[in-house]
Amino acid sequence: MRSQTSIRPVQIEKIVTAAPGSLIYKSGETTVLCTASYTTELPGWLAGHREHRGWVTAEYNMLPSSTFPRKKRSQDSRSIEIQRLVGRSLRAAVNTGRLNQISVFCDCEVIKADGGTRTAAINGASIALKSTLDSLQKQGLLTESPFVGHVAAVSVGILRGQPVLDLDYEMDSQADVDLNVVFDHALNFVEIQGTGERITFSQVQLQAMLDLARAGAQEILKIQNSFTG
Repeated sequence: MRSQTSIRPVQIEKIVTAAPGSLIYKSGETTVLCTASYTTELPGWLAGHREHRGWVTAEYNMLPSSTFPRKKRSQDSRSIEIQRLVGRSLRAAVNTGRLNQISVFCDCEVIKADGGTRTAAINGASIALKSTLDSLQKQGLLTESPFVGHVAAVSVGILRGQPVLDLDYEMDSQADVDLNVVFDHALNFVEIQGTGERITFSQVQLQAMLDLARAGAQEILKIQNSFTG
């Protein structure tokens, strides 16, 4: 049985799609299809700029059968909020000034949801993003790699008075406090989302959760960096 201070087992499987970076990222039972594709079309607010800056963005969705009962096929406000988080997180992994007016789209489709879908989406999309950027460099479309380093995300919370790491659905549904924390390759914070679901929490508890999240992110970064698929 997993310790409450350990991340869930991670499995990564490279798959073949039309996107250069395509994989299945599995954290425990949570399973996300992550792809990264590119285009030379820039967002309207970037188009026409003379510098070689590009952009990285993301879309996030949950397949209807990813949960029980079946989820209606729609992009609700939750999905929009999550995909914005994923996009912001992934932009911390790149130097957009080196993207040579290329836009990279990272698509995250949740196949099975058991808690932590947004963090799994970020972790898998970071790997898919790097694969696509490597492909662009091999094709000569980029002169130097814009990839700075992976970003890693993990959930942490307070459950029955104790800090716990990488909450699955059962743990998350019972947690008194729930945080999602995103780190860059150097374990600096990219984003912290936190809520006292049932109770308030102290500065001491917050620090304990952040320390636990950093330890979990460090493990995830090792997994990401060792993936050679």
